[in-house]
Amino acid sequence: MTQSTDEAAAVSASGEDVAVDAEPTGVEAHDSRDDLVAEGDAAGDYLERLLDILDYDGDIDLDVEGERAVVSIVGEGDIEKLVGEHGEVLSALQELTRLAAAMETGQRSRLMLDIAGYRAHRREELTTLGRETAEQVVASGRAVRLGAMNPFERKVVHDAVATVAGATSSSEGEEPRRRVVVSPAE
Repeated sequence: MTQSTDEAAAVSASGEDVAVDAEPTGVEAHDSRDDLVAEGDAAGDYLERLLDILDYDGDIDLDVEGERAVVSIVGEGDIEKLVGEHGEVLSALQELTRLAAAMETGQRSRLMLDIAGYRAHRREELTTLGRETAEQVVASGRAVRLGAMNPFERKVVHDAVATVAGATSSSEGEEPRRRVVVSPAE
């Protein structure tokens, strides 16, 4: 699967919510909350098997937020190894879990995976960064370029900047070095 632009990569928390432009062959879009629950169940089953293979202890929580299934693995110790540096392992597991859910349900998966609260914590950090940067830009009148971020992180920052009057944001560059630029509103 390939990653799409920021617009297709809508997300909520650190919610590395990377959606794909094209749906896999034979895979349809979700129609209802029941479909999202089925997607979450399929993802939960896949992750339970993974945890069993790894012999890791963790609880799996399933939820639906908006139009997205949200699956969280809650635990400590070894579970945190599944996050990896800067959430890289978590991102890879999210993509694998999406594939498993799509194979099971026959529908494209946009589920969000969080492990040990990493994404929720990262969302809080990025929301603060976006808001504070926007306030700085409004006060100084000068644009600020932030460091490279994944689509989920950029979406969170864009959402935070949008809450500050007088500031706007855009993305520039190519993956994996794509970044947010916060500018004074015109």
